[in-house]
Amino acid sequence: MTDVPPPDAPKSAPADRATAGPFDESEANPVRPYIDLGGIKVLPREGLNLRLEVEEQTKRIVAVGLDYADSTLQVQPFAAPRNAGLWEETREQIRTQIRQQGGRVEEREGPLGAELLAEVPVVAGAGGQAGKRIARFVGVDGPRWFLRGVIGGAAAVDVEAAAKVEDLFRSIVVVRGGSPMPPRDLIPLRMPATPGSA
Repeated sequence: MTDVPPPDAPKSAPADRATAGPFDESEANPVRPYIDLGGIKVLPREGLNLRLEVEEQTKRIVAVGLDYADSTLQVQPFAAPRNAGLWEETREQIRTQIRQQGGRVEEREGPLGAELLAEVPVVAGAGGQAGKRIARFVGVDGPRWFLRGVIGGAAAVDVEAAAKVEDLFRSIVVVRGGSPMPPRDLIPLRMPATPGSA
């Protein structure tokens, strides 16, 4: 039995996604010097710091962290059905999760479409104080993929930093690949090749 999403889950993406990003591999400018991370490609820019988030047990790269403009942007590319979007359902899951953690969450319309603004409780470390972390959850449905982003730091609250991080998110290229993958599976990420060895 296949898990068919309800037909009422339309794709959620900015109207100009194909020309302003996030891009599908088929829409990207081939001459730009992207950092190739497998499932996504990132355009290097001044002041951008890249981190790969690895799952302890499997040693699998599960997310790409981008530090930029006093902010953090965590991105994850997922396989998606050709004709249905995942962002609507994903927002619902995030909302439930944050509320279970005792956080607050509100949905709003942002530059990338519907997004969630969340206030997540942070557990205090040794000698530290418990506090709250503000995060923005953004998502864009592309052709056969879904790109999820979590924005923290200045860009969660500051308009100027937000514009820079949204621009960074929109410059990402998703490389879905031709192999069949179940919807919601993470598109494999990998270490970037060392410059000159590619």
